[in-house]
Amino acid sequence: MTTLVVHDYDEAIAYFVDVMRFRLVEDTPLGAGKRWVVVRPDAGGALLLARASSPEQTAQVGNQTGGRVAYFLETSDFWDDYRHMEACGVRFAEAPRREPYGTVVVFFDLYGNKWDLIGRHAR
Repeated sequence: MTTLVVHDYDEAIAYFVDVMRFRLVEDTPLGAGKRWVVVRPDAGGALLLARASSPEQTAQVGNQTGGRVAYFLETSDFWDDYRHMEACGVRFAEAPRREPYGTVVVFFDLYGNKWDLIGRHAR
């Protein structure tokens, strides 16, 4: 599981569930406004959505890896997921391209973090 610092739990849940088609695995109140929120794609790892709780953390939201691609989301149906995300208003950094390993496109999540959407070629 990887932590993703977010501005707001509910907006992040809505984005990852509705736009990226992740499942909400857990949303447990921890007191004092904190929650343990876990979302995950159908296959692979999970994200722990952690609301920023200090000015230093807030400054890192959307730039958690210094502008590099931070996360890699593999899909079994690249074009279906790409079109769904496009219809939901996801901002892409480029047009989809073919690489030796598959079809890929860089996109930004709701906070500006860079992701790769990857559809691997059949082996």
